[in-house]
Amino acid sequence: MGTVHAARPAQTLYVTIRRDELRQLKEERDLLKQELAQLRQLTQGTQSPSLPVTQRAPHA
Repeated sequence: MGTVHAARPAQTLYVTIRRDELRQLKEERDLLKQELAQLRQLTQGTQSPSLPVTQRAPHA
């Protein structure tokens, strides 16, 4: 088996981001959300109507 290591507490990672970088990321996020909404509309429009589900009796 492998070596046993003592569990360490989780570490927090701090990062700095410039305002222009943050703005760009927010714009990209908004564009992706719009794209996702459009794709959802397209897929909902092309889904076939659901058919009723019937269950068969098991064979003896």
